[in-house]
Amino acid sequence: MSLSPGSERLTLHSQSHSPYARKTIVFAHEAGIADRLAIIDQETSPTNRNPAVFAVNPLGKVPVLITPEAGAIFDSLVICDYLDGLHGGPRLIPSTGPERWHALRLHAVAQGLCDAGIALRWETQRRPEPLRYPPLQAGQTAKLVESYDLLEAQAPFDGPIGIGQIGLATALAWLAFRVLPDFRIGRPRLTRWYDAFSQRPSMRATAYHGETQDGPAAIAIAG
Repeated sequence: MSLSPGSERLTLHSQSHSPYARKTIVFAHEAGIADRLAIIDQETSPTNRNPAVFAVNPLGKVPVLITPEAGAIFDSLVICDYLDGLHGGPRLIPSTGPERWHALRLHAVAQGLCDAGIALRWETQRRPEPLRYPPLQAGQTAKLVESYDLLEAQAPFDGPIGIGQIGLATALAWLAFRVLPDFRIGRPRLTRWYDAFSQRPSMRATAYHGETQDGPAAIAIAG
């Protein structure tokens, strides 16, 4: 399919098992502009430097979107905000009013789920066992459980699809993918919403796969 003038493809440095990267791709699908992304899958890890990613993001993390007017932009919410200006449909990040704050609040919870889940994986799987810290494991688990309970009781799932629902669905899918504390147990409302959202074409087209590739030093310590 040919693209209209001024709608050149944009390079997205991504990762097949990153919840932050998947969020931006699902967002592009929901905005109807997924065909504008040229996705380059990258492996990144705090213990495994990827020079190609560091060349466009000094933090060495994905996602990174290469844009014609602003160069490389990073942080998944910033990328989604940029993508939201490239389509003619209703905005997926509301610009004003209560809808904006409800969407961004839900997104913030989703972002926090990913952050806590990643920290929990370090304390239960990735960090060499002698260096793991059980109180930190318990603290990160509590963040997940408390967030699940808040979502079950209060989250506004209804209404137009937006950044909040996209962020939440990709976060919950990642937590399930990594077999972290189960959000389904005792939370039927959250489970029903997630199961329904997971059937959307944007989610079905972007399933997680792959494993984190840690660097030789980390592997040597763990071994």
